[in-house]
Amino acid sequence: MINLNRHIYRCGPNENSNLIDEDIKDTDKLRKHIEPWLTAIFQSEHLSLLLGSGFTSGVASAAGGTAACMAKCEWSGDLDLKEKVNEYAEHIAKACGRGAANIEDQLRAAMQLEAGLTVIGDERAALWKTEIDRQLKLFMDCILDSERSILCADTDKKQTADDLLVSFLLSFASRTATRERLNLFTTNYDRLIEYGCDLTGLHVIDRFVGALSPVFRASRLNIDIHYNPPGIRGEPRYLEGVIRLCKIHGSIDWRWEKQELRRYGVPFGAPGDHPDIPKEPAGSVMIYPNPAKDVETLDYPYAELFRDFASAVCRPNSSLVVYGYGFGDDHVNRVIKDMLTIPSTHLVIIAWDKTNSDDEDDPANASRQRIRRFCEKVGKRAQISLLLGSHFGDLETLVKNYLPKPAIDQITIRKTKLEEQRGEGYKKASGGGNDEQAD
Repeated sequence: MINLNRHIYRCGPNENSNLIDEDIKDTDKLRKHIEPWLTAIFQSEHLSLLLGSGFTSGVASAAGGTAACMAKCEWSGDLDLKEKVNEYAEHIAKACGRGAANIEDQLRAAMQLEAGLTVIGDERAALWKTEIDRQLKLFMDCILDSERSILCADTDKKQTADDLLVSFLLSFASRTATRERLNLFTTNYDRLIEYGCDLTGLHVIDRFVGALSPVFRASRLNIDIHYNPPGIRGEPRYLEGVIRLCKIHGSIDWRWEKQELRRYGVPFGAPGDHPDIPKEPAGSVMIYPNPAKDVETLDYPYAELFRDFASAVCRPNSSLVVYGYGFGDDHVNRVIKDMLTIPSTHLVIIAWDKTNSDDEDDPANASRQRIRRFCEKVGKRAQISLLLGSHFGDLETLVKNYLPKPAIDQITIRKTKLEEQRGEGYKKASGGGNDEQAD
């Protein structure tokens, strides 16, 4: 059972499901149990990371900014059938196990209504298309406002947020180059990950091909980045700091154009009137189809994106780390559930919540309720590690205390190996500075 008002960690043989605020002050003690376990998981043969809206919220909070609001929208006052749309949005949310509906559920319901009215030739279809475009534009503006609040934050806070973002991404991406690349998936529409990769110097590989206006390709080749060391012929080596990125719900800089999906160079935190932001957002790919119906997952390009997601995680010796995702999308949960049917796979759930209420109907506990239902339904206790609560889910606390430090620093690795080879005598003598005795 997962308590609703306690901090929880379960990492292999180490477990405590009843931590109160006093227990989490000794981070060094907790780190001894958690950090080595995560370090081992991060060096799995196949490593994937799934980020939800909580990731953006964490970075925005560190920068003193605001995350995009996912609350329900208000339809135009004279619009017909809006009550029916809201009712169906609530039905969609419950079918997905999300609880209360959000703006995504409303837009999905409205898009289905607009398509149905178009089929029967109802003139209200044009009114609903206009309203959908208006609400999507407001939603995109909200996402851009969130990006600007991070980009244009106070200097000290922005530096703190940038450092957290870089450290977080490097903890996952700094795998040994001979291992498979990190597969990074996100349900977010913003470009915070891309912004962080630019800061970090990570090379991103996705399905878009081209220089001026990259085009989404259905055929995914196993393209990677290699280099030839000086003086060596015919022995290319893998370049470090390369990840594979997949935005399974789309992005605000994607656009349909001439029956092709293109990505445009909309700057991070661009103004709402940027010329590459579509005038009719309903024509862009940003809102995922209704997840309550499996058949809609076949829509292009989502079939390709979810094929990448499933193929990356549903294989032996694969580990998936989930951060900031509240398990509110059934189509995503289904893939994770299928992954756990393979005995050698492992799931790490890191989630933030207020942990201050015993009421299961309290919205503050909604994310934990969904996580609890998912874990109880799936079982597989030995294959699931948990870090739940406002302590473990806090981005700054997580990065500074529990996530493995980037292993890409070869100098640190050599230093550690030298100390191990020289033994305890070297460590004792190094305090006195007697190098001959140490040798």
